[in-house]
Amino acid sequence: MSAPAIRRATAADAQGILDCLRLAFAPYRDRYTPAGYADTVLGPATIQQRLAAMTVLVAASDTGEIVGTIGCQAVGAGEGHIRGMAVHPAWQGTGAAQLLLDAALAELRSRRCSRVTLDTTEPLRRATRFYERNGFRASGNVGDFFGMPLFEYARELG
Repeated sequence: MSAPAIRRATAADAQGILDCLRLAFAPYRDRYTPAGYADTVLGPATIQQRLAAMTVLVAASDTGEIVGTIGCQAVGAGEGHIRGMAVHPAWQGTGAAQLLLDAALAELRSRRCSRVTLDTTEPLRRATRFYERNGFRASGNVGDFFGMPLFEYARELG
């Protein structure tokens, strides 16, 4: 399995992104509220909104299959935000997540962001450990995500 290519998503990638999100988050479905799960895995309308509002990157296999995705955007005052990261289960542990995160951080640096935040939920412990290995630390901010605690993590960009 060769490393996936990271590129900016297009509207033609929408179904592949939706499939990737659904497969990546399926093991956690019972740990999410129905509305939280729907917001996480998106749908035909909400994927179009995400593509319009954020820079969405995809990891594509050599056959063109979308095997990972991540969204990022500058939110002002030198701060960027990441959301919607997912890696197809067959590609987890292959380095695809690192390539996606590195590309998103590079995108935010190019937009002059000096600090990046992301939010995660309690069931996503593996993802939280990944973010911590990449310099993200809990900010102490906890929000409400459709009836679930939403934990903010942040890191400075060098």
